Amino acid sequence: MKNKIVHDALVLTMITLVAGFLLGLVFEVTKEPIAAAEYAKEQKAYKDVFQDADSFEAYADFDANAATKAAADAGFVNDTVDSAQVALDTSGNPIGYVITVTSKEGSQANITLSIGVTNEGVLNGYATTAISETPGLGMKVIDADFKAQFEGKSVESYTVTKSPAASESEIEAISGATISTRAVANAVNAGLAYFRSIGGGN
Repeated sequence: MKNKIVHDALVLTMITLVAGFLLGLVFEVTKEPIAAAEYAKEQKAYKDVFQDADSFEAYADFDANAATKAAADAGFVNDTVDSAQVALDTSGNPIGYVITVTSKEGSQANITLSIGVTNEGVLNGYATTAISETPGLGMKVIDADFKAQFEGKSVESYTVTKSPAASESEIEAISGATISTRAVANAVNAGLAYFRSIGGGN
């Protein structure tokens, strides 16, 4: 009986070791392709919101805690500012920023998006990089018609209305998806608040 217990323990130990080795091997094999795919996804989002840019580089003075605090100080406490890129023209001159924000206010899960804003404070628009909203409802925030409400405007912040927008700063909510609409609007607002906190638009 004792020998059987020892034998079974050794077998389980070997299985655990082999499984751990294989998992580690799979991780190493897939790590670089996953990182490359994520990088490509981010670069596409940057280009989508800043088509005039030739390249992007990380904003050297970015501090995630300070950036998120700037958003919170402006009233957007459910958003985190994840990163900031400087948009560069073909000569390497900065022409604006791409700021990535995660909203915790989505109806299903967090929503991560990147906004492109020129040095003058004009919002080019936003591109989502992570979203799990309800198909046919909240997922409509990725539709071109809805996103167009944000594009080419220079306002301090956006507010959501259930009626047709009556000003540049109003965003008409998606019917049945006010929560998703507000999550996106506030994420954009958080990014704009951070943009202003580093002297953007002045």
